[in-house]
Amino acid sequence: MKKITRAISIIDDENSKDPNFEFFNGEKFPKEFLYSKRMSERLVNFAPESSDIMKIAVRGHHICRWEIPRTEFSNDRKGYLKWRIQLYSYHADKVSLILKEVGYEEHFIDRVASIIKKQKLKKDPEAQLLEDVICLVFLEHYFVDFARKHEEKKVIDIVKKTLVKMSEEGKKAAMQLELPEYTLSFLKKAL
Repeated sequence: MKKITRAISIIDDENSKDPNFEFFNGEKFPKEFLYSKRMSERLVNFAPESSDIMKIAVRGHHICRWEIPRTEFSNDRKGYLKWRIQLYSYHADKVSLILKEVGYEEHFIDRVASIIKKQKLKKDPEAQLLEDVICLVFLEHYFVDFARKHEEKKVIDIVKKTLVKMSEEGKKAAMQLELPEYTLSFLKKAL
């Protein structure tokens, strides 16, 4: 079995342990397992020539996310940022151990970890690609529910923050997503 196939299989096994579930097309899925599959699908659609490094980074960037709950940090912006920073290292470390187990070389492992940690975002094209895929998956699969739960001002603010993180190619792809008119209007207002 190819190393990438083994690595992704192990990542999927880990994410299948998520005790949180999400329903999609009438089926029940472990939440992070479904999310990681969506990330891989979006990468294939958005950047089909991506390297194995990107395929693994995209698939594993949320690995076992439920193990560090948001509730363990203060319920403010500072707590949110501390949680996110801790998650970056946690995900990178878990994926690095898997890649070592599978037999990847240190430089490959370090590169995947750097992308997952989003080091040099905006300067590193692969870290930016991960961010674009994250934003596109959010807009395509999670934005509608988010928009229904919040007032328009907050939704537009979140969309603006999302778009700032994206490359020009990512923004173009966002405008081509098949979204309900209700949520598409938020994208247009944010732009």
